[in-house]
Amino acid sequence: HVQLVESGGGLVQPGGSLNLSCAATGKTNVLNCMGWFRQAPGKEREGVAVITRIHGGTEYADSVKGRFIISRDSSKMTWSLQMNNLKPEDTAMYYCAAVTGCSLTPWLRDPGNKSGPMNWGQGTQVTVS
Repeated sequence: HVQLVESGGGLVQPGGSLNLSCAATGKTNVLNCMGWFRQAPGKEREGVAVITRIHGGTEYADSVKGRFIISRDSSKMTWSLQMNNLKPEDTAMYYCAAVTGCSLTPWLRDPGNKSGPMNWGQGTQVTVS
């Protein structure tokens, strides 16, 4: 059993920055792919950034490339999303996620493209206004 706990988020003006963090507890040794997804009102959940636990390979949604940075601490099973130059269209509920196996690009495009159960955080609101 895996639990994901998020922190960070909040209200920020356009051009500002926020940092989101996620910590995994429980049977974390089976997790090899971690990431962030978001869902705006009336829209489907979409991938933002994903990373592999061992090698640290990353993939980003085109909409956030050059502005967001995902990183991880494999020893602590934590990962973060540094969000810079935030825009109103970044407003959404942000969810951290982790799975046993994935190919980064397919998982980013569709969270169902993975191996093993999907583990989600509770979500944290990011509002850019």
